[in-house]
Amino acid sequence: MKHSGRDPRLLWHAPTKKWIMAVYDEADNSRNIAFYTSPDLKAWEFASRIEGFYECPDLFELPVDGDPTNTRWVLTAGSSDYRVGQFDGKTFTSETPMLPGQRGNAFYAAQTYSNISPDDGRRIQIGWGRVEARGMPFNQMMCFPCELTLHTTPDGIRMYWQPVREIENIREVTLSRPTRPLKEGDNPLSDFHAELADLSGDFVLGQATEVGFRIRGIEIRYDVKARELICGDRKATLAQPRGPDVGHVRLRVLIDRTSLEIFANDGAVYMPMSAVPTGDDRSLAVYARGAGAAVELKAHELKSIWRTKP
Repeated sequence: MKHSGRDPRLLWHAPTKKWIMAVYDEADNSRNIAFYTSPDLKAWEFASRIEGFYECPDLFELPVDGDPTNTRWVLTAGSSDYRVGQFDGKTFTSETPMLPGQRGNAFYAAQTYSNISPDDGRRIQIGWGRVEARGMPFNQMMCFPCELTLHTTPDGIRMYWQPVREIENIREVTLSRPTRPLKEGDNPLSDFHAELADLSGDFVLGQATEVGFRIRGIEIRYDVKARELICGDRKATLAQPRGPDVGHVRLRVLIDRTSLEIFANDGAVYMPMSAVPTGDDRSLAVYARGAGAAVELKAHELKSIWRTKP
């Protein structure tokens, strides 16, 4: 078998009892993901291809709303844009158009882990963080691991990103503030100081025009009228939750030395951003513009994952 492409992704497809290879394919000068099948990882047979994906494919099955009897397949590639649909072992049948994946400026070529352990059904993804590492003997980084899930939304089935629970293992100092009014000029984070942190805010919007965090001078803001999450030159539509949480927006930010990874409304939007410091500003703030806002805050200082001593 000869192939004009790269980046194979292998998986076992139990219903057909065959190995599947999803691989980037440039047949006929187009950009595709091709699917091949094999009984033994040696002899491969071409099955099909689907156009519109570039580099680093990934293919996996997830339950919808946590229901193991209702599953869909997700097909994604280097940009993390994705389609939701069905996969029969040979052909991916889309049920959605191409959907936006991560919405930041520091993420590419992510892959997920398969079969983490027999009793762990999570699908965990790690992306390449394209962030400058000034003064270091390396360049770039890996983003925080995220658990991927599928949820039913008013727009259809969509994928959510959430930091893995193991991040709790590196939490140290914790600040917790119950829901309190957030007036213009207030900063309930004024007594919290950390270079590495995990911040969460549940914002009641009231009549505010904007709410968010300001981290080292960088604003992460929710524009209420436009219903957009904005950071730097990136923005993403973010509808307010329905039901009892209408009028709320939930933001969580993982702060590393050179990056900000933003999760909105429990992972409906994931925005990993390069945030290489340009000065000495290490300030942290939560803020509102306009009247009637309130916020419930949780802030955790994080320790490094690296051991400093053997």
